[in-house]
Amino acid sequence: MTPLPSAFERAIILAPLGRDSSLALMMLKQAGYHGVVAGSLDDLCTALNEGAGLLIIAAEALRGVNMEPLLEFLHQQPAWSDLPIVLMTHHGGSEQNGSSHLSGLLGNVTFLERPFHPVTLISLVSTALRGRRRQYEARDRLIDLSQSELRLQRTLETLEQQVEERTAQLRNNEEALRQSQKMEAVGQLTGGIAHDFNNMLTGIIGSLELLRRRVSRGKLDDLDSLIDLGVTSANRAASLTHRLLAFSRRQSLDSKPVAINQLVTSMGELLQRSINESIALDMRLDNALWTAEADPNQLESALLNLVINARDAMPGGGRLTVETTNRHLDSVFTAAYGTLKPGDYVELSVSDTGCGIPEHLMGRVFDPFFTTKPIGQGTGLGLSMIYGFARQSHGHVTIHSEIGKGTTVSLFLPRCIGEMKPQETLNPTSLPFATTGETVLIVEDDPAVRVLVSTVLKELGYGFVEAQDADSALPIIESEQRIDLMISDVGLPGMNGRQLAEIGRQIRPQLKVLFITGYAEHAAVRGGFLDPGMQLITKPFTFDLLTATVRDMIQA
Repeated sequence: MTPLPSAFERAIILAPLGRDSSLALMMLKQAGYHGVVAGSLDDLCTALNEGAGLLIIAAEALRGVNMEPLLEFLHQQPAWSDLPIVLMTHHGGSEQNGSSHLSGLLGNVTFLERPFHPVTLISLVSTALRGRRRQYEARDRLIDLSQSELRLQRTLETLEQQVEERTAQLRNNEEALRQSQKMEAVGQLTGGIAHDFNNMLTGIIGSLELLRRRVSRGKLDDLDSLIDLGVTSANRAASLTHRLLAFSRRQSLDSKPVAINQLVTSMGELLQRSINESIALDMRLDNALWTAEADPNQLESALLNLVINARDAMPGGGRLTVETTNRHLDSVFTAAYGTLKPGDYVELSVSDTGCGIPEHLMGRVFDPFFTTKPIGQGTGLGLSMIYGFARQSHGHVTIHSEIGKGTTVSLFLPRCIGEMKPQETLNPTSLPFATTGETVLIVEDDPAVRVLVSTVLKELGYGFVEAQDADSALPIIESEQRIDLMISDVGLPGMNGRQLAEIGRQIRPQLKVLFITGYAEHAAVRGGFLDPGMQLITKPFTFDLLTATVRDMIQA
């Protein structure tokens, strides 16, 4: 946070009788605090409009005067503000008791009996200003959140307009364009904006998490609801981005051997909860099923999408069938689908007995933002996401439907040749705190993301060095600076993060690298992008995932 002007941390003193005001001002100056003396309540209210950290008021100055201007100012404070007031009373208690009703009127009041010791006054002033600074921090975070949400809304509006314009162009040439060409054209549009979009989301979510941590240490009412609203909105936007990237086949896939029968069985309870009681769930799993190669997380998302679509197609109930089988696709089948190669595939299909899809709409079901559901009940990205995931996984997806009989969507994923390895998991008992001297080099061109990552690492005890691009990071790598891990964005200006990692490992062969990315075309398939000692997480990420990954990589 930028340093506050002195007016916003000063004490305004109102004690018109005796030497209280001059004594209090002298004590404040000796302790290094800024203060001004107001001759009357009206003068105090005028000074308030220029800024104040706290008020020091003698109780007798509020008797027999019109307090409405002061009360109106206090009552009209924004939600983040709770102006501290030190109310000076006379020794003996009777004056304080007589002034106790002012606490209810003025709000954040602390009583100070006279005569008072300088240490007592300075202690109260220090405590009040610490609380006031936390209020200013909360105000700044709320301003940042509001501005980030506004930028996000503008980006979403721009995205919607661009997609509508591009979709309109495609429709004008619908008869002349093949389905794959249409998907690729819109994919270039959506993928191109994802990097900045995810940076924005990371800033919003990260700001909210840090705001919650800081606000929890002070007295700030009615902020939790704003925080929860911001997190919910940002996570919805993040989900939309992931679907756009899946459709455009530019998401970061972590492909590995997958036992699809085991995956489907483990999701059985979730799938059952996702449908209503009028629908019977039937699983027909081939006991001799081959091992497939795919990203298991994306496959789970695709299966859940298909089940929900099937449920929505059967509002009056019916039967939903999830089936697996081995398939060998010959050249006759694959010739019609461009990049699909002949060979062995594992087929996962979801069938319903619902209303079916009209024939004239079948050519558009994989188009982005196309949906037959009512407005507000679907984004039109479910099937397009599955299409992009299948193609990016070197597989395919088909759909067959008959009006009044139902629909079957079949997902073909390539067979994995080789044995399955046990999945590595992070040790849940290991704490993410740093040990002495551990240092991280953070290379990120977006200032908000860079500040948030460095802040959360600092709270866990890590040392860190920051660089905004590869050119400024290389001198650090070449120096004697200790670096236990480099965290780098993939999409850096100029030299990208992967190129920086290559040069960095020539200088430091054992350099460990954690890539973070919102959109990176060459990072789409991790297997061909990451070398040993490298990992990748996608924006927006949670700080729990970031810190656990950092701890795991440094300890490895």
